[in-house]
Amino acid sequence: MEVDHSVADIRRKLQTAGLRPTRQRVALAELLFAKGDRHLAAEDLHGEAVDIGVAVSLATVYNTLHQFTDAGMLRILSVEGSRTYFDTNTSDHHHFYIEDDGEVVDVPVSAQLKVENLPEPPEGMEVANIDVVIRLRRKS
Repeated sequence: MEVDHSVADIRRKLQTAGLRPTRQRVALAELLFAKGDRHLAAEDLHGEAVDIGVAVSLATVYNTLHQFTDAGMLRILSVEGSRTYFDTNTSDHHHFYIEDDGEVVDVPVSAQLKVENLPEPPEGMEVANIDVVIRLRRKS
């Protein structure tokens, strides 16, 4: 699948999501979406931005990632208490978390993971999504 990531495409994507395409949002969106599906923590994206000369604070990166998430452009993954990852693939899918490396990897769709026997949600609620994170570590 070809991924559109020209500046014009990024600006259009932001506008479609209801976000003003500011210079910092465009720069961060280019970093996020130019390499296909990715799992990044805010600190990782901030480091990438600084490395290419984008003047942006870590707080702005966090705010932007949450704005992108609220707009449906990203999905939040909480795999460990102190670090939140943002996934550019917003479809329903599951993840491996490689503890030794702090890396998140998609579980292949071909794995056909089944989640069964879920409890009934409380009155007036429905299941919005199920995130399965399979933690991995190297054998000793």
